Amino acid sequence: MSYAVKEIFATLQGEGHHTGRAAVFLRFTGCNLWSGREADRAKGPGGCSQWCDTDFVGTDGEGGGRFATADALADAVLSAWGDARGVTDRFVVCTGGEPLLQLDEALLDALHARGFTVAIETNGTQPVPPGVDWVCVSPKAQGELVVTKGDELKLVFPQEGAEPERFAGLAFAHFYLQPRDGLLRAQHTADAVRYCLTHPRWRMSLQTHKLLGIP
Repeated sequence: MSYAVKEIFATLQGEGHHTGRAAVFLRFTGCNLWSGREADRAKGPGGCSQWCDTDFVGTDGEGGGRFATADALADAVLSAWGDARGVTDRFVVCTGGEPLLQLDEALLDALHARGFTVAIETNGTQPVPPGVDWVCVSPKAQGELVVTKGDELKLVFPQEGAEPERFAGLAFAHFYLQPRDGLLRAQHTADAVRYCLTHPRWRMSLQTHKLLGIP
């Protein structure tokens, strides 16, 4: 299998349980819930097309391209990690778009062989292959959820049709609310604070990379 990748870059994880951890982000091209193109903002079964701020179109980002083999892509991830961060605590976050349209056992094996702990950030509509070390699901309204257990559920809030109550009974170890960005971010943040105060199973997740000015 070949892989289409938007970008590969080293940064700090900005959201959720691993906030602040050094990581390589492996962002795959493509999503099953919308095209990622501005002309299609009103389209897509997941509802996220109206507010998604991630560019996953094409292969023109930093470190992006088409990789013919799992080993070639894993080597690119290792190169992005670099020598300065050493050989321990290697951590890669596979994201998108929707990473599970491309992430497979061959790539997982290649990343593990290079010493990486492999995390995914998925919309939960695709099955998770064996071997993923950390599963973070970010459900989208109208997206058919097939991943109902994992390490972390991180819900962009608010979403009509994807209220927290819909997911609170699922088998995840950690539950996070992440205020939706945009013109109403302050209101969304205040609403998320109130919800977490009255539903303490949920914790706040902020997009700290935006506050820090890093990718």
